[in-house]
Amino acid sequence: MSEVFANVSMTLDGYMVPEGMDNAHADDPDYLGWMAKWSQLQEWILHQEFFRKNLGLGEGGEIGTDNEILRRTFERTGVSIMGKRMFELGERMWPEEAPFHTPVFVLTHEAREPWARPGGTTFYFVNDGIESALEQAREVSGDRDIRISGGANLIVQYLNAGLVDELAIDLAPVVFGSGTPLFGGLDSDRVAIEIAETIHSPLVTHLRYHVLRKNGSSG
Repeated sequence: MSEVFANVSMTLDGYMVPEGMDNAHADDPDYLGWMAKWSQLQEWILHQEFFRKNLGLGEGGEIGTDNEILRRTFERTGVSIMGKRMFELGERMWPEEAPFHTPVFVLTHEAREPWARPGGTTFYFVNDGIESALEQAREVSGDRDIRISGGANLIVQYLNAGLVDELAIDLAPVVFGSGTPLFGGLDSDRVAIEIAETIHSPLVTHLRYHVLRKNGSSG
């Protein structure tokens, strides 16, 4: 069976998204400096050859450990699940050829037909909860894994429900002070974490954890 994993960049003070980075201010990158902060958080990714190739940004880029981790994450992902807010912001900011190249299930209350993009990405809109989205994702994931892409609230919902097997955090040497925390609303009575791997690079620290239920069984 496919594993379910979440993989995100996070600041040292625990934030996944800077304050002001939302659909209402997507056209104002200077609002609370959200674009500059977001770029700092994602700087390690912007340097990588795989990232540049995947988004059609041209040749060049680094090919070391960070690049290999990005490549492996992409290659293991057969399908992604995301929340409505992440999708709405991405819908305005992603290139026409969205960077997933797989099916993507979007949790939303809006009824909407599937939206196919060039390059193999098709967005499907799920109106009946996180377990339904996961069940549908399993049907199309094949022998690859299922990524919970975000936002933070959706990741926490899946963690609290015991539906995540692995949590991978790319810890950037950045401090926001405010924004959307990754672990807001996490139920510590339901979730336990066990270190699986730590990889250091000059730009970021890659942390990988096994996610356990409090009774000791895997999520």
